[in-house]
Amino acid sequence: MYLGIDLGTSSVKALLIDADQKILASTSSPLEVSRPHPGWSEQAPADWIAAADQAVAALAANKPAEMGAVRGIGLSGQMHGATLLDGSDEVLRPCILWNDTRSHAEAAALDADSRFGQVTGNIVFPGFTAPKLAWVRNNEPAVFDKVRRVLLPKDYLRLWLTGEHLSDMSDSAGTAWLDVAGRRWSADLLAATGLGERQMPKLVEGTDPAGVLRADLAQRLGLRPGIVVAGGAGDNAASACGMGTVGPGQAFVSLGTSGVLFAANASYLPSARSAVHTFCHALPDAWHQMGVILSAADSLAWLAGVTGRSAAELTAGLGERLNAPGRVTFLPYLAGERTPHNDAAIRGALIGLGHETGQEGLVRAVVEGVAFAFRDCLEALREAGTELARVTATGGGSRSRYWLRAIATALDAVVDVPAEGDFGAAFGAARLGLVAAESADPFAVCLAPEIEESIEPDRALSGAFEDAYLRYRALYPAIRTI
Repeated sequence: MYLGIDLGTSSVKALLIDADQKILASTSSPLEVSRPHPGWSEQAPADWIAAADQAVAALAANKPAEMGAVRGIGLSGQMHGATLLDGSDEVLRPCILWNDTRSHAEAAALDADSRFGQVTGNIVFPGFTAPKLAWVRNNEPAVFDKVRRVLLPKDYLRLWLTGEHLSDMSDSAGTAWLDVAGRRWSADLLAATGLGERQMPKLVEGTDPAGVLRADLAQRLGLRPGIVVAGGAGDNAASACGMGTVGPGQAFVSLGTSGVLFAANASYLPSARSAVHTFCHALPDAWHQMGVILSAADSLAWLAGVTGRSAAELTAGLGERLNAPGRVTFLPYLAGERTPHNDAAIRGALIGLGHETGQEGLVRAVVEGVAFAFRDCLEALREAGTELARVTATGGGSRSRYWLRAIATALDAVVDVPAEGDFGAAFGAARLGLVAAESADPFAVCLAPEIEESIEPDRALSGAFEDAYLRYRALYPAIRTI
């Protein structure tokens, strides 16, 4: 048996698979996000531990014999979070999360240093870890002076599980301190934020063993002591392992809280000025590129909150047949945007409202706006040298066939819908636990799921979607000045 633990923004999920990769059970425990100021987003690391403990304990209560047979544990987690520890591994302040934009000035200053783009292959985004530390140094110097270790969120869970300070390549690539081609920390980039390698965890590949489960914790949770804990992965690379997106030409589109257009690569293909993320994959000698939008399904969740209807109810009201884009255009910049704009200050907009605009028109505008944001990501990937003809859909928003038809038509790409099942980050983490425990071939383990349906672009609407996309694209430079 193999256990995957995914530390998300809204919950911790634990998932159990057997040697044939059949999912036996899964459970989750909710998390809350604190937003003490506009643009801020924080969580208490102690809440992660409590939620993970609760989720794993629930599995142990439900499947005691199976949990007693676990041989490997894999970890996945939200990326970029700055978890700051003192010399006794005590948390110094709440973790600053991936969607926190307070460090936009520090990010711009680091990005102006050409070494960051040359070494990491990426723009320094405000959501990355390095500018967060620069912000703490500038605004909370007493805290910064006590920092003896910087961990990413899932690696704080590893510390709880194993007592080890370790991280993997895929998650660490999102810090802006990693030499992404060389797969090692950059002493120069760390020094630029007043840190050294001694304050960073040791690095392993996501498929490598990275500590073993503590005996006291194993006894309390009904697990065996000494279970191998894999290096694991950042959430998107873990999802790619779950989706089988590990080889060149494979890609997925994720409609989660944020949105991701992810392409696996066999080599390092940086394009630092394109706002495309170029990171290490969870598998050795593999990399990936991705465009990221900060508010994907979160945009529909916002509208659901405004209307008092659930997101599922809103999209169900659109029916199954795709319509040409309406007159209302939605810009999904509710928390700023990464790809392609790298703009922490921009905010969303609804353009073209009229007396005739009703709930359905607003829902269509949100669905189309997110589809066009993915098109922006596709154009950025093309600029970075990657072409995509088909993608596999994942994430909660992918349950809406209307939304997937809009995305297929906006991207002019086939969208494959997996057969019923859970192929997300927790499943990918469990696969990494299997590989680490059994020294298995990761490419043989991380296979693509069976496809239930392939959604073709609606060619009859291609022209209308292209016109609407060009209108969408013209709006960002118009609103950023006001």
